[in-house]
Amino acid sequence: MTDMLDPVTRNHVEKAAEALEDEFAGTFSRETIGRFLAESVDLLDGSKINVFVPVLAHRFARERLRALGQAEGLVTKDQPEVLFVCVQNAGRSQIAAGLVTLRSGGLVGVRSAGSDPAEVVNPLVAESMAELGVDLAEAFPKPLTDEVVRAADVVVTMGCGDACPLYPGKRYEDWDVSDPAAAVSYEEVRAIRDDIDLRVQRLLTELGIPLAS
Repeated sequence: MTDMLDPVTRNHVEKAAEALEDEFAGTFSRETIGRFLAESVDLLDGSKINVFVPVLAHRFARERLRALGQAEGLVTKDQPEVLFVCVQNAGRSQIAAGLVTLRSGGLVGVRSAGSDPAEVVNPLVAESMAELGVDLAEAFPKPLTDEVVRAADVVVTMGCGDACPLYPGKRYEDWDVSDPAAAVSYEEVRAIRDDIDLRVQRLLTELGIPLAS
């Protein structure tokens, strides 16, 4: 995929690789970083127009490398990590991830992914989260990858069946939550958000995380 990018975009991807090499120097080799970045470009192919490829691929590869480092004990994990997985990573899992950050006051690390990612986050979902002060403007759907599952302490699935691999020593939950993509009104999206909010607050309480005021 990287060979098929136009020269300007390829140059930006190369600069993204250099930034990742600086950040993860001493943790991962240049080859590993290059492979993860190239894979991330491929995995995001078609989800955004080319102008966004370098930025999103950099962010996606950075998240994956950090997760890999946590899973392999190369990067310190100083807080619980929760992973939310739904089908499109455009609604339920984005809501849940945003609410964990909000309700925990940032005391819990959180990631989200989709078994079949959409192109963009559902605009009504973003609007409903903005009502609570959560900005999803920079959020984007990401495919599920193995390292983010390995790095998680808690994995919550929502409507994606058995797409998520099982690893010992992790807490798995499956939340039966309606999909905002099927909602016929904004009020339904709000109701889904509020349902997830209650579940998030319960999860945080069970993890011993004080709820932020």
